[in-house]
Amino acid sequence: MNADRVIRALSALAQEHRLAAFRLLVQAGEEGVAAGVLAEKLNVPPSSMSFHLAQLANAGLATQRRESRSIIYSADYAAMNGLMSYLTENCCGGMACSEDTACLPSSQRKSA
Repeated sequence: MNADRVIRALSALAQEHRLAAFRLLVQAGEEGVAAGVLAEKLNVPPSSMSFHLAQLANAGLATQRRESRSIIYSADYAAMNGLMSYLTENCCGGMACSEDTACLPSSQRKSA
């Protein structure tokens, strides 16, 4: 991940409603959440929520798809993991961290 993408992603997350929405999207997994449901859960007007979700999508942190009359948003786990990798690139004394630190959607997690 290059520095420009990292800056866009961090800028998108540097707002209360967008950060909360992204966290809900991560919790929801691959199936995602409708924009209206996110607006209700966060007590944000739908038009404002659409703006915030567009910012997350433009930063590459969320994807969207249409299902009937709803727009469903999902976290982009690859982008999130890329951001986390960039931020932790020099941790552990400059040695590569284990791959166990990557977050996967619940459908891809190994069962214990």
